[in-house]
Amino acid sequence: MNQVLKWKLIAGFLLVFVAGGITGMALGGLYARHLFFEFHRSGRVGDRMKERLRTELSLTPEQVAKVSPIVDKTAAQLQEIRRDTGRRVHEIMAKAHKEIAVNLTDAQRQKLQRIEERHRRGWRHRHGPHEFPSESPPATP
Repeated sequence: MNQVLKWKLIAGFLLVFVAGGITGMALGGLYARHLFFEFHRSGRVGDRMKERLRTELSLTPEQVAKVSPIVDKTAAQLQEIRRDTGRRVHEIMAKAHKEIAVNLTDAQRQKLQRIEERHRRGWRHRHGPHEFPSESPPATP
């Protein structure tokens, strides 16, 4: 085998190896992102808790029926904590932006306002319009 062919084969193998690594990282990142965001969807927390308890503790259907209301109550309490925390973070950031705006020019204030709007749109895209922290939470029975 001549020297040129040998280097072409090595370069080809390296290229395939690097392309595979990049593909694996990209797909792994997408999968991890999917798992992370799927895990944190508020409506699914109770279902995941019940399923995990059922499988890891080998619960009978009767036990699942008895445990379900407790898990549902816990999930609702956790969701309320999440809402309150989000609301507090939003209030703190809004206050900081008001304090910052005093030191900005009109053009900079407009840019800051666009940043806030972009954040609000992103939040609504991820969480839905009913969960933005500045809005009051839905009434609980």
